[in-house]
Amino acid sequence: MKKRDIKKMVRGQRETDGAGVRLIRVLGSRDVEDFDPFLMLDSFDSTDPLDYIAGFPTHPHRGMETITYLISGEIEHEDSLGNKDTIHAGESQWMTAGSGIMHQEMPREAGRMLGLQLWLNLPRGEKMAPPAYLSITQDMMGKVQKDGAEIRVLSGRFGEAVGVTPNHIPASIYDVSLAKGGEIEIPTNLEETVFIFLIEGDASINGESVLSKTALLFGEGDYISVSAPPESELRFIFFSAKPLREPIAWGGPIVMNTREELEHAFAELRNGSFIKHN
Repeated sequence: MKKRDIKKMVRGQRETDGAGVRLIRVLGSRDVEDFDPFLMLDSFDSTDPLDYIAGFPTHPHRGMETITYLISGEIEHEDSLGNKDTIHAGESQWMTAGSGIMHQEMPREAGRMLGLQLWLNLPRGEKMAPPAYLSITQDMMGKVQKDGAEIRVLSGRFGEAVGVTPNHIPASIYDVSLAKGGEIEIPTNLEETVFIFLIEGDASINGESVLSKTALLFGEGDYISVSAPPESELRFIFFSAKPLREPIAWGGPIVMNTREELEHAFAELRNGSFIKHN
């Protein structure tokens, strides 16, 4: 059994997006080749409502999926499919933009806003799939204890713990909590891109100290090993999925395969034909 080594580390940077939301941009366009099929990762961590209350008013997406997960706080969701929902602490939403969706995400004032949003690419043949929305409540997540760690399975499977099954790319996403000095080994699929994000706390990985709010991409192997330092707890999110190895044309909230497809999408936004009535 081969342990995966660290291939790349990306430390999150403070940025502003939406209507003035201050967030931590972890992954972006510069990372898509290495982290394929994962496109973007933003993290939220603030005790000041002014950092996030302006939210993300109505905007479009096409050709990808968004997965939002909250550890603390609440976000109200509304979209062009008619969905209205509130993501509470410990819950997630999996939105397939597909052929086109308009949505807004408006955080509510809370003692602390802690969570993330991941963008997941769609394969060429499914970029224009019908849009869809899935609310993932806590009872839909598998939970298991292993080696003193607590693992919540949003999607995929970890041992006997099972989360939701994605409709397009079968990505596995786990929320892992480690006690002080705790350590866990997570089996991985040899064919998949594997990375973790340290959402709260520092970590020790293969003998290397890594700061909180860092994404770590792993090389090839059968498993990864993650440890919490003796003096503090650690919480990290595990991501794994098979790469698409397809060309990417990315413009703002739209991700297609070619520049022509991207230009066509923006032309449809301008002429009012962006939303398809399947």
